Amino acid sequence: MWIAATLIASIAQTGRNAAQADLTARIGTMGATGVRFLFGLPFAALFLAIVGSLHPLPALNETAVACAAAGAAAQVAATALMLTAMQQRGFAVATALIKTEPVSLAIMGAALLGDALTPARLAAIALATVGVLVTSGTAWRRAGALPILIAVLAGTLFGLSAIGFRGGIIALGDGGYVARATTTLVLSLTLQTAMVGAWLGLRDPAALRGMAAAWRQSLGAGFLGALASQFWFIAFALAPAANVRTLALIEVPFAALVGRRRSEPLSPRQAAGMALIVAGVGWLLWTAR
Repeated sequence: MWIAATLIASIAQTGRNAAQADLTARIGTMGATGVRFLFGLPFAALFLAIVGSLHPLPALNETAVACAAAGAAAQVAATALMLTAMQQRGFAVATALIKTEPVSLAIMGAALLGDALTPARLAAIALATVGVLVTSGTAWRRAGALPILIAVLAGTLFGLSAIGFRGGIIALGDGGYVARATTTLVLSLTLQTAMVGAWLGLRDPAALRGMAAAWRQSLGAGFLGALASQFWFIAFALAPAANVRTLALIEVPFAALVGRRRSEPLSPRQAAGMALIVAGVGWLLWTAR
């Protein structure tokens, strides 16, 4: 079930990224980023209402709220650092370095949540991560110390956010995994909407006006973002966050294969990197049986 949820989340996230990319040209980077929170929250609340009509919802407790708040703040900070890294060294370089997230996730998950970290599991995660770096080329090596540090820190914070979300789901001891996942999602998005909305209101009100003007596209991006988050959280409820994020790396070879069908050439280096990703993901799934 966690494998299916992760794959659905990856597909929805790809659609959200495409929608946000279109919005960036119209309302700017911060405006397009804020869409995932401000326009995603109503859809997440709708998901919660549907789940609540079918299953009892868990009661919030201090631990769950604290974990969700930590995850929400870490994700907002990670997004800001990711945008900074992309501005300094470009999208491809920043993305490759941020994809080191599963390694830090595995270590933090073992330390903070007690997720099992066997040598085979860590090696599988590391192998898939190396595959991403190989596929992305050597440009990241020439990025400079500061952009590399920013991108890796962003990846670490994305990992910390996943740990916080999974910790919040686990802390809700009552209810099924879908109810706990959806409750934590709405709590997290509520906190993030307050953070991002306040920041944009004070620092970039033009972005808020741009979102309102592009409300149709913003609604589409918000729905896809909420849908992706819904299935990410379901996956976090069922499996260690590092497993989920490592499996999500399979989108890299999928994207390359799509590009090849569109007559975009695939170099031997990219083929070797994708082979490492597939091998690492396959190894991980074998160890997680």
